[in-house]
Amino acid sequence: MINKNIEKLRAQFEKYNIDGYVIPKNDEFFSEYTNIDRLKFISNFTGSAGYAVILKNVNYLFVDGRYTIQAKIESGKNFKIIDYKKILDTKLFKNLKLGIDPKLFTSNQIKKFFLKNNKITIINENLIDKIFKTKNKKLIPFYSLDKKVTGENHYQKIKKISSFLKKEKFDFIFISAPENVAWLLNIRGYDSPTSPIPNCHLVMSKKKEIYLIVNKKKSKNLLKEKKLKKSEIIDPKNVTIFFEKLKGKNILIDKKTCSIYFEKILAKKFKIIKKEDPIYFLKSIKNKVELDNMINTHLIDGIALTKFIFWLKNKKKFNITEVDAQNKLEYFRKQNPKYLFPSFNTIAGSGKNGAIVHYRAMKNNTKFLKKNEIFLCDSGGQYKFGTTDVTRTICFTNQNKKIKDIFTYVLKGHIAVVQTNLNKKKTGRLIDTEARKFLKKKGLDYNHGTGHGVGFFLNVHEGPQSISSQNSVKIKDGMILSNEPGYYRKGKFGIRIENLIYAKKVGNNLIFKNLTLAPIEKDLINFKLLTKKEKDYIFMYHFEVYSKLSPFLNKQEKKWLANFI
Repeated sequence: MINKNIEKLRAQFEKYNIDGYVIPKNDEFFSEYTNIDRLKFISNFTGSAGYAVILKNVNYLFVDGRYTIQAKIESGKNFKIIDYKKILDTKLFKNLKLGIDPKLFTSNQIKKFFLKNNKITIINENLIDKIFKTKNKKLIPFYSLDKKVTGENHYQKIKKISSFLKKEKFDFIFISAPENVAWLLNIRGYDSPTSPIPNCHLVMSKKKEIYLIVNKKKSKNLLKEKKLKKSEIIDPKNVTIFFEKLKGKNILIDKKTCSIYFEKILAKKFKIIKKEDPIYFLKSIKNKVELDNMINTHLIDGIALTKFIFWLKNKKKFNITEVDAQNKLEYFRKQNPKYLFPSFNTIAGSGKNGAIVHYRAMKNNTKFLKKNEIFLCDSGGQYKFGTTDVTRTICFTNQNKKIKDIFTYVLKGHIAVVQTNLNKKKTGRLIDTEARKFLKKKGLDYNHGTGHGVGFFLNVHEGPQSISSQNSVKIKDGMILSNEPGYYRKGKFGIRIENLIYAKKVGNNLIFKNLTLAPIEKDLINFKLLTKKEKDYIFMYHFEVYSKLSPFLNKQEKKWLANFI
């Protein structure tokens, strides 16, 4: 089957003298979830990470282990699906000229993935945009958060960055990641479907001078509040002139989100220092006010999720689809006025769909839930003021011993993570081995990390901390992570148990505490495989869930939840 969009793209190759074109998932702000999804347009792939490489006669889609099955289903007709890791050593593009949009790639990305065996041609316009007409989204102004919400005002944060620049002898920092600008100025916006992201960039000097690079319409409220002056707002069209006027010798850029486009402009004027933006780390450590807001948010979210699980497990007529289920969960969340929108696309997979790690049920592909299948539901919400992410695997009838045993090994890993001695195992890499050890003893494993960092009323996925074999960042007091081991049997079922947790200093010890409050499916646990310590944990966790949620539940829900203790 010929994909007309691919043919239209290839028709442009001769004009630019290229052999192929690379399309990433991200937009020019390097956000995970975007309103302009060029990768989906060209490949039909809806996952949150990937690269398409369109050549004259063949197409490749590179994805990680979370998306292998999904990519084959969505894009397999027109693309060869290849694991991310293989892109590093691939000879597929040897001696080829590959075209790229410099606004969508960092020089590090290109160096790592595409420079080894081929030549890169920079094209200063996007070839997908020439065939893919997006609707101009209404420009909605950014808004500010009060210190009561953030715990620190923006002057305090600017002072921290200024001290850092002086200490490191940097004249300027170019903050290219919108979530880092959001943290620094205590602002939020409406530029992402799943995060309160304000799409913009910011330049700051060691002398605390700040310049926000953004369309002036979006800065309207910030000017009205006198958070910024007119002279501190730079129109994106005028950035080259603006940078030429700045006085200084060097500038720090973020190696993860500063595009080739901006790097080239800045290199004309400054010596470039390429590092990780220090704001990632500062932002990862939540203060007491942020944590209190997140704790309150998880109480609200826990009520909605618990009501949903009760409704689902006690439904007499079992005539609902995966889409019906996710819409019902959304309905329960919407009952609270603090709820804004989902923090990512809900993953609601019954039976074999649960084995697709980031499955998305839509009207045209949804299946009916079956009583004899297990149902995996991974969802989250953005609230005023907090971000949630939770997964529960639910059953409706008694399952066979094999499924119960696997669920229990996943649960044992989940418990091992939250009970980690953080004084000994201080990094995500070490914690990740704890999560997998029970599955691995049985020759089982899962092809994704055990946990990601989470933002405060920002992105649901935020580093630098994570629980994975690749991450050596030390876990610090105030960091929030997900705890989500799982297991997936292709074509059969998927299991995942996820809570958000945070690191808390208690005396001389650093421990994990749960944020998520929702019952874990007891009907899938083989209690014979649990130690006394693990049984005690399950009891205490459900006791906490009941104590905190029961005042907000009706009689039947309360009675049902009491059975988990």
